[in-house]
Amino acid sequence: MKKTTTKLLSTALAFSLTAGALVGCGQKAAGAGSNSASVSADKLSFPLQEKVTITGTISYPSGTESEPNNRTIFKRLEEETNVHVDWTAISSDQWGDKIQLNMANKNALTDFVFNAGFSNSDLIRYADQGVIIPVEEYIDNYMPNLKAVFDKHPEYRAMCEDSNGHIWALPWIEQLGSEKTAIQTVGNNFTYINKKWLDFLNLSAPTTVDEFEKVLIAFKEHASELQAEFGIDGDIIPMSCIMNDNDPSLLINGFGEGYGDNDVGQHIAVTDDKKVICTAITEGFRKGFEWLHKLYEEGLIDPECFTQDWSTYVAKGKSHRYGVCFTWDVANIDNLEDYVPLAALEADTRNVTPMNASFTSGFDRGRCVVTAKCDNPAFVCAWLDLMYDPFQSPQNNWGTYGEDDEFDIFELSTNANGDKMLKHAALGEASPVEVREAECVGGPLAILDEYYGVYVTCPDDAQYRLDWIKEYYTNDMKCKYVYPNVFMTAEDTEKLTTIQQDLISYINSSRSNFVMNGLTDADWNSYVKQVDAYGLEDYLSIYQKYLDEFYK
Repeated sequence: MKKTTTKLLSTALAFSLTAGALVGCGQKAAGAGSNSASVSADKLSFPLQEKVTITGTISYPSGTESEPNNRTIFKRLEEETNVHVDWTAISSDQWGDKIQLNMANKNALTDFVFNAGFSNSDLIRYADQGVIIPVEEYIDNYMPNLKAVFDKHPEYRAMCEDSNGHIWALPWIEQLGSEKTAIQTVGNNFTYINKKWLDFLNLSAPTTVDEFEKVLIAFKEHASELQAEFGIDGDIIPMSCIMNDNDPSLLINGFGEGYGDNDVGQHIAVTDDKKVICTAITEGFRKGFEWLHKLYEEGLIDPECFTQDWSTYVAKGKSHRYGVCFTWDVANIDNLEDYVPLAALEADTRNVTPMNASFTSGFDRGRCVVTAKCDNPAFVCAWLDLMYDPFQSPQNNWGTYGEDDEFDIFELSTNANGDKMLKHAALGEASPVEVREAECVGGPLAILDEYYGVYVTCPDDAQYRLDWIKEYYTNDMKCKYVYPNVFMTAEDTEKLTTIQQDLISYINSSRSNFVMNGLTDADWNSYVKQVDAYGLEDYLSIYQKYLDEFYK
């Protein structure tokens, strides 16, 4: 195969959000189908002389534009390439069930699935079924933008490859910091405390678990004064969260050995001698949850934290009722002016365990797949490669400029060399999540740290989070390692998935139970015994195997 001379687009390329749905589900099928079979990907140059149609499946955030081709990003893409995409669009709140039905029905397959978000087990299953095809050959020959990323950062290619060297999906990569300063090191359990309340009550930000408890008590005891001073409608809530998601995991990092239990999806951490441990059976875990139960018994934790959904959590936050809350960005819960990050609390020690896989920044292995139904995968991959253009990827990820509505994510500006650059517009009072969902398209893309200041500015909300991580948390990240993002074999993935179905569910339900009801020695021994019975030894041995291979 010859390498394509694809012309890189400086403005246009896009993602796929959509509004339709599935064959066999009572919704429209995906357009008239692809007519790209006769197009040669060799010596390809956009725009094409004649319009070509390809087909894609995509998800879109519920409550936003459901027709992808109505989005500015897609409009520009079609103008610049003369490639039309017939989309099958599925609302994100229905994606999980419907995409599985689609992938099981070969008549419903489109050329590619743009915002797939497939797990390792999904990729392996669909590969074994012959539903998706490997794309490494097309990356090397027809995707110069993605290949350039892999050449600069070979770790990402290695993370995409299975044990046989095949790449079954195109990745999403978002670099914002690296190692212990990466934006993902502290996840949705980033802790925020109400600085306005602290100042009113003449309190300092707590540094120990005992001081923290006293602050929460002060919030509770002075609730009527806080309500009157700040015009708060509703009860004062000293601390709220969503247990097992936006939860207080970071607060207990100082108990016992200091590992905490930040990874509620896997409950593992890596010791400094490269041993994989289960954080949910450590002495620090037990002591931490005993302490959280004490706070709950004192009426300091929102009793709805075990059952509330995101919308309820946000609604109470927007009413300015929280003293302490946990989220990725407090602007999505309340506002930036009233809150400050809370540094790690000292108990037996002071420590922050970074999130697993965070040292290589944001990465989604299964973001986009090419299906076996695709008649011209070389051409489709060449088109998808445009999503990796350094000027286009930021737009797909965050939004664009020149929208018809009242808000733009970007202004079209210039960098220090006079070349065009995307400049983030001020978010104002708008929620960053809601604004971006209205404009962005997601899909396969790559944003590298070296792009900032050249192709795009760093988002303000990302920059202040990066600054906060460095200021409040990085120095307390004592560990040397986090568990890396690895691609396991089909056999090991199946074993792990089977164990996790019961193990993770049991651990997470136990976490909630421990906060509500506490735990005795008998409770703890019974819990550890059940964790072992669910296959913990095999669970850890699989993780250990791939950690050892990674560090070879």
